[in-house]
Amino acid sequence: MSRNVIIACAVTGAADTTSMNPAVPVTPADIARECLEAARAGAAVTHIHVRDPATGKQSMAYEHYAEVVDRIRQQNTDVIINLTTGPGARITLGKDEPLDLGEGTTLTRPEARVAHVEKLKPEICSLDIGSFNFGPNVFLNTPDHVTAMADRIRAAGVKPELEVFDLGGIRQAKELIAKGHVEKPYMFQICLGIPWAAEATPETMIAMRDLLPEGAIWASFGVSRFQFPMAALAVILGGHVRVGLEDNLYMSRGVLAPGNAALVERAVKIVEDLGETVATPNAAREILGLRTRQDNVL
Repeated sequence: MSRNVIIACAVTGAADTTSMNPAVPVTPADIARECLEAARAGAAVTHIHVRDPATGKQSMAYEHYAEVVDRIRQQNTDVIINLTTGPGARITLGKDEPLDLGEGTTLTRPEARVAHVEKLKPEICSLDIGSFNFGPNVFLNTPDHVTAMADRIRAAGVKPELEVFDLGGIRQAKELIAKGHVEKPYMFQICLGIPWAAEATPETMIAMRDLLPEGAIWASFGVSRFQFPMAALAVILGGHVRVGLEDNLYMSRGVLAPGNAALVERAVKIVEDLGETVATPNAAREILGLRTRQDNVL
């Protein structure tokens, strides 16, 4: 029998990519539209960042999250909303004096990083585990901050998607679980190819998968040219997949993706060509231990 495979779509992200592909959505209206189009193409989950409509840069403004979520919910769609909590962890060191933090630093309190989740109560939110060099910056997620965020997420009745970027992140996530900060079923996202975290290779994905706690539900993605190979590998290895303009701007070498729906359609083909079934949102809810759509008060 075929297996239900969840496709998640990360529609915009926080990186400075809007000048690289005009399809990257910026305004709340555009982000919501891309979420809905991704859902129609086969995504059961939409992973959402927001941007400053005036600049296209990443934002943590509650009003942008609220508008995106409201626009999606008004459409009576059953797609699962997954809000990011990643912004607020970036550190840029000063060039002359490292302690004088440089432009681009967003580091803030853990409660500020989850405030929109507590108010909007999506079904899922991301929870980044571990600190590492993220391109030229430091992505800082200390154990105390992650624990505080996990407790607030649990109190809000939201399922955390534990995003792990290396083997150490899995160790930290297991400690969170062992101390009761995260409830079953555990949901992991294995993030591959991000500079300078774990490489996007079969060996890396297998090693990280094998270290997950027993019974964990997991998905994986690769950035840039590794998006589709890692999607196929995740399906083969028993996981779920994520695609989207947050992680990759291209359909193929030199060919820009016209939108998130096209990336989802490619993921659908990969899943089906490998003999599996694309999960509907409600099938995804059953896999992830979420409330059914009928019981889910939006």
